[in-house]
Amino acid sequence: MTNEPTRAAVELDEDTIAFAAKVFNYCRTGETEVMADLLAGGLPANLRNDKGDSLLMLASYHGHGALTRLLLEHGGDPDLANDRGQTPLAGACFKGDLEIARLLLDHGASVDARDPNGRTALMIAAMFDRVEILDLLLARGADPSARDAGGATAAAAAQAMGAAAAAARLAQARAIDV
Repeated sequence: MTNEPTRAAVELDEDTIAFAAKVFNYCRTGETEVMADLLAGGLPANLRNDKGDSLLMLASYHGHGALTRLLLEHGGDPDLANDRGQTPLAGACFKGDLEIARLLLDHGASVDARDPNGRTALMIAAMFDRVEILDLLLARGADPSARDAGGATAAAAAQAMGAAAAAARLAQARAIDV
């Protein structure tokens, strides 16, 4: 038997819930200075909302580079996935944000982390024709031969989505590796 409270035993008052909502909104809107004060005051950098989205996930997904950097410098986990198994890097690939993707990788994000369907960031970048991000991921060691749960590679995902530039770049990368 442990002394840790169960999820059902933890009751939050309305003020705490309202405060948490504000904190998550600060990350969506890029309130770097406010978040810097909160983090300096002890706010956990890996705080998550009811969907499992971390502060870092929200800041990076919404393209707030300075806040993303701040959260990473305060211990935000670049591989902390939400309840759907999505990582901040996968979100940056979906959004097409090269600088956020680079920042996450520079702070230790796993280049080949997988979601529950086995998709990697490279596959997501390929699906949405994010060629610059594709190049970054490949340069950082992403595995172009990795397969998702259905057996598709990043090249197959690009072809299926009609992402011609990404499909061509992956074909070129395969030719260079041969």
